[in-house]
Amino acid sequence: MALPFTREQFFGVFSQYNDSFWPVAALFWVAAVISLVAAATGRLTLGRRLSVLLALLWSWNAVGYHALLFTRINPAAWVFAALFAVEALLFAWAAARRVGYFTSSAPMRAVGIGLACYALAYPFLNFALGHAYPASPTFGVPCPTVILTIGLLLTASGTVPAILMIVPALWGYVGGSAAILLGVKADYVLLAAGVLMSAVVLVRLARPRLLRDARPDHSAASKTRKY
Repeated sequence: MALPFTREQFFGVFSQYNDSFWPVAALFWVAAVISLVAAATGRLTLGRRLSVLLALLWSWNAVGYHALLFTRINPAAWVFAALFAVEALLFAWAAARRVGYFTSSAPMRAVGIGLACYALAYPFLNFALGHAYPASPTFGVPCPTVILTIGLLLTASGTVPAILMIVPALWGYVGGSAAILLGVKADYVLLAAGVLMSAVVLVRLARPRLLRDARPDHSAASKTRKY
């Protein structure tokens, strides 16, 4: 697959991001840690603050990363910015609905928490894997944001609207391609998370139809009784 930018240009965007916005990245990282610890200890059971945090993160990615920086080397970034802005609005809507994070089944919750923790470790993993700062993906850029989002959505898979899962699932493939094409090894987990989120979306969308098919046909039964 031919990309409209070089590897050097791609990592140059991260260098610009970290030089210009490192306080924002640090603030988002600290806010995510505090929110997750509060949720894990039961002080954030309704999850409104987590939805607000995700809405802010997706908004920041739409404007601060895609629109301001990534569009300089990739025209498709305008489309990405629009998708991230839509997802931010969806999470703002979810905040009003009070999605219940950390309420799914134990196995799904464990996977989700693992992904959320991975997203927090993501900047440090990139350093360990040889990406020298500042030309290295840190927090507050799309890939760790989507890993964090998928992790949290998995912990709320029984209550979260399926529409919230579609853009993160798609970005799992788009952003996860960086693992293969650009050598960002930390994004292999993003690719796997995107596959898992896609499976969850398909199951959620198929469930109402399966329930309808399994429901007994009372009208047919009543006709049988008449005759």
